[in-house]
Amino acid sequence: MEAQNFWDDQEKARETIDEVNRNKEWVDGWAQVDAKLADLVELKQLADEEEDEDTLVEVDGELGPLQAEVESFELKHMLGDRADRANAILTIHPGAGGTEAQDWAQMLMRMYNRWAERRGFKTDTLDLTPGDTAGIKSATIEIDGDYAYGYLKAEIGVHRLVRISPFDSNSRRHTSFASVFVYPESTGEIEVEIKPEDLRVDTYRAGGAGGQHVNKTDSAVRMTHIPTGVTVQCQNERSQHKNRNSAMKILKARLYQHYQDLEDEKKAEVESGKKKIEWGSQIRNYVFQPHQMIKDVRTGLETSDIQGVMDGRIDDFIKAFLIEYSS
Repeated sequence: MEAQNFWDDQEKARETIDEVNRNKEWVDGWAQVDAKLADLVELKQLADEEEDEDTLVEVDGELGPLQAEVESFELKHMLGDRADRANAILTIHPGAGGTEAQDWAQMLMRMYNRWAERRGFKTDTLDLTPGDTAGIKSATIEIDGDYAYGYLKAEIGVHRLVRISPFDSNSRRHTSFASVFVYPESTGEIEVEIKPEDLRVDTYRAGGAGGQHVNKTDSAVRMTHIPTGVTVQCQNERSQHKNRNSAMKILKARLYQHYQDLEDEKKAEVESGKKKIEWGSQIRNYVFQPHQMIKDVRTGLETSDIQGVMDGRIDDFIKAFLIEYSS
């Protein structure tokens, strides 16, 4: 970095600085954990010698947070792909079943928003199509935070819900499905170049909620990348300009994933998350009635804390998947 010609290639220089900062983050982080552990060991030895029960209780109370820090480092160590640190573009689509599935899709959307909120991540709804009666027909959310994609790739797949339907007057049990897919946002070292001649942009009048303004102007945007056939759309904003920006962000993320799939030896493993949205293809089952249980099909991890999970407490499922995935 101190070389005279370091800044001759600014892009390469920025990549080098980013790599140095990432390495410094690891070194400094482990140094802090090691120092805390050394202090606790010394404090415990003194407390044992003096038979100081209060200090021993204090040391025991400090071990929990320290263990959580170590586990956080271990989890990030599993996220070694270059895209894992990127922000995430998360999409949700209901399966067959009309209102039931659309309501379930909206419940999942809330779950991921709550998860992001708990982590201090920023969320932005790039596109949202409301359901006819309740729920949503589709949603695309940007989740901005360190390792957002690395964590959320654990959620790719079909999610199955079993519950007593609030929309059934006879209070019968219903099974609903919704699919989740996650793309890394294309920025920095994973930038995707789109040539103007390879892009077709169509505008149209947005549907759904939004009032007269939405229905009377061509504010919605559909973008098609001609060479690959990848198509995205955005109609969430009233401004066509904002919808264009959001659509381009989604398209770049989709294209990055598309090109990665072509090159990645693990393509089959990634693509397995895009199974048909129906029975037998789910990655996780959420059972609300007759008993309460959520079980991840891939890892076998289960919990009865339905309220906690639906409020965004999904880190145990993510960790279990990453351990399984990286082994």
